[in-house]
Amino acid sequence: MAITAAMVKELREKTGAGMMDCKKALTATDGDAAKAVDWLREKGIAKAEKKAGRVAAEGAVGAFVAADGKTGCVVEINCETDFAAGNDQFKELLAKVAEHIVATKPADMDALNDSEIEGKKVSTLITEATATIGEKISLRRFACYETEGRLASYIHMGGKIGVLVNMTGGDEQLGKDIAMQIAAAAPMAVDRAGVDASALEHEKEVLRKQAEEEGKPANIIERMVEGRINKFYKEVCLNEQIFVKDSEKTIKDVLGDVKVTEFTRFQLGEGIEKKQDDFAAEVAAQLK
Repeated sequence: MAITAAMVKELREKTGAGMMDCKKALTATDGDAAKAVDWLREKGIAKAEKKAGRVAAEGAVGAFVAADGKTGCVVEINCETDFAAGNDQFKELLAKVAEHIVATKPADMDALNDSEIEGKKVSTLITEATATIGEKISLRRFACYETEGRLASYIHMGGKIGVLVNMTGGDEQLGKDIAMQIAAAAPMAVDRAGVDASALEHEKEVLRKQAEEEGKPANIIERMVEGRINKFYKEVCLNEQIFVKDSEKTIKDVLGDVKVTEFTRFQLGEGIEKKQDDFAAEVAAQLK
């Protein structure tokens, strides 16, 4: 059967695969469009598996809050380059997954990957995106909140940082201000009670050693540490931070009677060991 340009165009629009791949698929299936889709998926999955060992540390963080402000999520999907993160298909995938999380409220990553969007498992959509975009795509993490109060989200620098915050009340502007504060100042916890005990002890140990290096006598080192740990709290506790939009106020002042009950802040790629390319070695390898 003769393969026409129109057939190739239609298959390309349907699958997102490259033009030559679409032509090969149609040729291999004697022009059967449905079988060609399956052929591409099979080939795409094979390609995706070959990409599984690559490091995906770029991508974007996305967020979605339902219209009533009662359910929302923040989610990170990774790829290998920021170029791919700007791809319309990648952006659509991120938005679709975020809305799906809010609609279905999966318990964990396994539940999310096994859930279906328009008849396809989320894990399958990720695999297909890997094949069509041409880079390893990885659904890394998400947080989903439900509240009787108000949820607010904020995405900074086109997806480099994403925040979801749960408050007991307040208006849209307050929610935005608090979410922006969390994005900018990266608090560890809402208040002192929420600071991780190991992080607190580590900070105290550092401060003790600093005081010892300064030659302070042992009988006043602990008092110095307690004084300096208060400064630490003001840096890492949201309620005690200086408001980024008004240095005369703390976040507690800005909140008034409203309380922040929880928040999630995702910074793109944090904790992922990025591959450091040796350009000279790469050129030498290609010359060989």
